[in-house]
Amino acid sequence: MKIASEPKVVVIGGGTGLSVLLKGLKEYTSQLTAVVTVSDDGGSSGRLRAQLGVLPPGDIRSCLVALAETENLMDKVFQHRFLEGDGLKGHSLGNLLLVAMTEITGDFESAIEEVSKVLKVRGKVVPATLEQVVLAASMHDGTTVYGETAIREYPASIERLYLMPDNCQPVPASLNAIAEADAIVVGPGSLYSSIIPNLLVNGLTDAIKASSAATFYISNIMTEQGETDGFTAADHLKVIADHIGVDLFDYMVVNSGKIDLPRLERYLAEKAKPVAPIYEPILDGKVEIIAADLVSDDEVAWHHPDKLARVIIDAIHKLD
Repeated sequence: MKIASEPKVVVIGGGTGLSVLLKGLKEYTSQLTAVVTVSDDGGSSGRLRAQLGVLPPGDIRSCLVALAETENLMDKVFQHRFLEGDGLKGHSLGNLLLVAMTEITGDFESAIEEVSKVLKVRGKVVPATLEQVVLAASMHDGTTVYGETAIREYPASIERLYLMPDNCQPVPASLNAIAEADAIVVGPGSLYSSIIPNLLVNGLTDAIKASSAATFYISNIMTEQGETDGFTAADHLKVIADHIGVDLFDYMVVNSGKIDLPRLERYLAEKAKPVAPIYEPILDGKVEIIAADLVSDDEVAWHHPDKLARVIIDAIHKLD
């Protein structure tokens, strides 16, 4: 297919991983749509959700900041957290601004659009659904746990995730972007709280399957305690397939870079280890592996925005 100089890319996920990817991709294309999870019920987002009945704004806020032209200034303003104050302590200013704009405009989508104008966002940010969804999980000990925070804190491992209600509908803008995309990128991000919840939104996976876009899964660099202990790259992909019932991806991007000892020791204290780039179980399928050094240069073992973006953009242009 013919790819424009600025390819149309849809990214799906949440948390820090999604904002890191967006920071890199915005330097290569303005034709970006971020589809963001809305199942968060912890921290400032969870408090606002419980008290005001709004969708959790935290991941949306982070994506808007990542795509802002004035990223450095807006990062300080929007990510600022109040350290004291009755009712204010712990809240992010960006979260409060999004909630205020929702009240002014009358709906969350319009609030995001207005804030996007102020920040001169390069691309579009869309919630995965506008419904108040609750994440639920069946655990391996037979217990059903409700709420993202409770699931994270529960000692048993996760067997299967659900969304309540299970018929929640996607935002039409996300379906339109998927239909027109040159590439659809899922991840990086927490497998059970940032990735799978999006794919469980009714009709979203079907839209991806129906699209002619190339599909990418970005494997995490580190495991997460209580969620993906001991997981390999192939394990991540298998859990996604088990939940959505189809093999969704043309490519899986894995990290082949080394993590220095000081960072490794810090993560080991948190019982997190590098995700082993083991993908032999899926080599008989149709998934092509892209291995590259993707590790950031700072104190955390996150993806480097530009390294990751260049891998995706190079792969897209090879389709031309």
